[in-house]
Amino acid sequence: MEREKEFNSTYYELLDKIESKKAVIGVIGLGYVGLPLAVEKAKAGYKVIGFDIQKHKVEKVNNGINYIGDILDGDLKEVVEQGRLKATNDYAFLKDVDAVAICVPTPLDKNKQPDLSYIINSTKEIAKYLHKGMLVVLESTTYPGTTEEVVKPILDETGLICGEDFFLAYSPERVDPGNKEYKTKNTPKVVGGVTKQCTKIAAALYRNVLESEVFEVSSPKVAEMEKIYENTFRNINIALANEMAIICYRMGIDVWEVIEAAKTKPYGFMAFYPGPGLGGHCIPIDPFYLAWKAREYDYHTRLIETSGEINNYMPEFVVERISRILNRFKKPINGSTILLLGVAYKKDIDDIRESPALKIISILEKEGAVVKYNDPHVPEFKHNGKLYHSENLTDDLLSSSDLVVITTDHTKYDYEHIVKTAKFVFDTRNATKNLKESREKIEVL
Repeated sequence: MEREKEFNSTYYELLDKIESKKAVIGVIGLGYVGLPLAVEKAKAGYKVIGFDIQKHKVEKVNNGINYIGDILDGDLKEVVEQGRLKATNDYAFLKDVDAVAICVPTPLDKNKQPDLSYIINSTKEIAKYLHKGMLVVLESTTYPGTTEEVVKPILDETGLICGEDFFLAYSPERVDPGNKEYKTKNTPKVVGGVTKQCTKIAAALYRNVLESEVFEVSSPKVAEMEKIYENTFRNINIALANEMAIICYRMGIDVWEVIEAAKTKPYGFMAFYPGPGLGGHCIPIDPFYLAWKAREYDYHTRLIETSGEINNYMPEFVVERISRILNRFKKPINGSTILLLGVAYKKDIDDIRESPALKIISILEKEGAVVKYNDPHVPEFKHNGKLYHSENLTDDLLSSSDLVVITTDHTKYDYEHIVKTAKFVFDTRNATKNLKESREKIEVL
């Protein structure tokens, strides 16, 4: 391999470690992003150290106990038993690491402004043990500029020079929980470094771990904006589908049939579907990072904020529809027993982050409803200080509920039996689309 003259010896020493699989890799944050990444790096032959402040996650990983749906139980157990992956909450082990990925949460605060505290705290821990020939990659979704304006200054305080002594890049996570086709290993990766050396060394690491394309961009800002653009694209198009659902309901038109008809166009259209609201860590949150940052440049992101308003309104719209359905049976929400099927934010996963079902529960309970839920993937959860338990989905529960609401379309549900047994079903996911003979007992969003 011909070596580029502008790349220094520190770069090539680290590159040799990466290519020979002798590099020790760190992953900070062992959640939906970090743990799958740690497992893939360990499967690729690297020694991996996972860092997390939550002791129960550390204990589970070290015992080979999986808690992330996108990881095969056997894969985690194998890399742990072979000594290629261990977890710790002692950041002093960063001194032994050649490359580290930051995969921590980036929530919004109560004012819908970015909360970078997890990134900042992780970076400060890295800075304590930053050494020559170390690669740092931020994967957490954030606003354009975070890598160079927040992370780099903390690392620069060590006196080490970015691009010469250590390397810094941004590579956005791309995780779609429950996706059967695309996982961490085969999803294309985007990488943008502070310098050319930073980009190349980070890309080399990912190419030695993943089966997918690694696409290099010119800077961390481009990679950060790319990630925000991905999620904003989905946020806006889902908002359009939700607004169409509201309009179609008022006009007496089946929005699902409209979308199926539109899908027949072989160009210029991509199908997005309405629902009870947005959930997960990315789509409901990330566009607001860009909206916040855009104000620094004296620009108001009208389309992004309007789409957010539409999507945030959907749980209220669902409750309005519930009220109208109950009204047809001469029942108020107050005192009615309403059974929600599914509290995860999407089908066949156990993730309830930002789930619209939680907002629906809060609104219904405020109106005096007796709310029960069943979710085969979520046996219990805490919300607003209250502990909820999944009810057994018995015929008695279905038939005694004043209304059954399908909020998450898990494939484990027998929808034909549910509709047959329940008094009435409000389907917010079009899960009952094949039960045409039972339409008199179903209303679809």
